[in-house]
Amino acid sequence: MDSYPESQAAPPAFDLSGGHPALDLVNTLDDRFENQTPFELLTDYGALLRFSEQTRLLDAEQVRLLTKSVQPNAAARALRSARELREALATALYGKLEGRPVPALALRTLERHFLAADRHRELRWQNEAATNGQAAMQWQRGRFAKEADLPVWILAAQASQLMLSDAMQRVRACGADTCRWLFLDTSKNHTRRWCNMKVCGNRVKARRFQARRGGER
Repeated sequence: MDSYPESQAAPPAFDLSGGHPALDLVNTLDDRFENQTPFELLTDYGALLRFSEQTRLLDAEQVRLLTKSVQPNAAARALRSARELREALATALYGKLEGRPVPALALRTLERHFLAADRHRELRWQNEAATNGQAAMQWQRGRFAKEADLPVWILAAQASQLMLSDAMQRVRACGADTCRWLFLDTSKNHTRRWCNMKVCGNRVKARRFQARRGGER
């Protein structure tokens, strides 16, 4: 597994324009519709851990524990699993937006990941003083804290939560043809068009402006 010495520049942060970890996961394969070779952002297990920490699915201590304990072969398998989950999500979500049914293979892949996420958790009871008024009985990942697939299971649980909820009706694809990143439309009138207005929205507006100016000449 790769490590990053202090002298090396820190890897760039992930752009979390999706508004939900499952959508941000799909967006980690950039240019998926534009190039014959899409740009892979989940380059290694370390990138998966950074993504999980940035989306607040893992905290810094959990990431340190996994970085120290996970062996290279297990890390490679977990990375393949995360990418498999991502591509099944992409197939299902883009298909839904285009009015197509989810292919059986993608559906079975999602089912397998969702069931694995459910199996790898345990029910814990905490006394009232430790819960700060929250429910005393909670699902936790306790004894699975050192497993390489921990971030994959947590991502699968997030994806399951999204896809089995009414929020699916607010999943959109960016209106920029060169982007098409997924995002959760939380705007008041549900009319948001861009994954990131500062990037894609402004880029499209600039193109239209230039096109209008060209037509006026």
